[in-house]
Amino acid sequence: MRTFSEALNSGRFAVTTELNPPKGTDLDALFKHAEALSGMVDAFNITDSAGANMTMAPIAAAHLMLDRGMQPILQVTGRDRNRIALEGEILAASALGITNILCMSGDPPGRGDHPDAVGVFDLKAETLLEAVTAMNAGADMYGNELRGSPSLFAGAVANPGADDIDKELARMEDKARLGAAFFQTQAVYDAAGFERFMDSARRFGVPVLAGMIVLKSARMARFLNDKLPGVSVPQSIIDEMDAAEDRAATSIQITSRLIREVRGMCDGVHIMAIGWESRIPAILKAAELA
Repeated sequence: MRTFSEALNSGRFAVTTELNPPKGTDLDALFKHAEALSGMVDAFNITDSAGANMTMAPIAAAHLMLDRGMQPILQVTGRDRNRIALEGEILAASALGITNILCMSGDPPGRGDHPDAVGVFDLKAETLLEAVTAMNAGADMYGNELRGSPSLFAGAVANPGADDIDKELARMEDKARLGAAFFQTQAVYDAAGFERFMDSARRFGVPVLAGMIVLKSARMARFLNDKLPGVSVPQSIIDEMDAAEDRAATSIQITSRLIREVRGMCDGVHIMAIGWESRIPAILKAAELA
């Protein structure tokens, strides 16, 4: 089994996607999607209560995916746990064979299905990366020696559509300096804007995977514009979805076209299908990546 770091550093255009653990104990649907995509996708993000909606902790699904010969990327957010728990969880992940970590701050609890939960946010993405880098070097984030150290391939997120792009690039530079070995971005719908972003981001010397949220409808596109910071779906794409007789076919066409447009600008794509995982093979085929 080739590791995600090997795939990403091979020079081939990489493909990742993400799967949500269940709100419950039944992992059959997650494994069904993963097995259907095995061989087409280099690694699978296993989300950490995405959108602040409570689900099974991702470490279990990530470990079981390894048992099935697939590469997980364990998402770890600072939202729900303090630094003691986060460092302990990362060490536990390493002991289970999980080497790929995506460090994130996480969505505020008020956006999810447990709105009265208290957000911890003891570590944000940058300090979480700093802790991972320290543990890779044999110590916790306070310099206390570890008895056995992990070997983690840590990544982070970036937002090419951020309102303050200079601030976003500065955060990206900090994350690279603190140990980020790859970036996955927020959804990209404007290839020209993404190219301008990459003109600056390239100087950090870290592979970048362009994010792709698969649109299910024009209504979803408008929702993303209204509710998801840094995402801007052009009116031309909204009109294209509005006029679609077959929304799934049009969505596949739009996503694959965007992938072809950004392919020469970055190192891979991260596809967020949000329930339409069964469309990913057709997207990759149309994008000439299958």
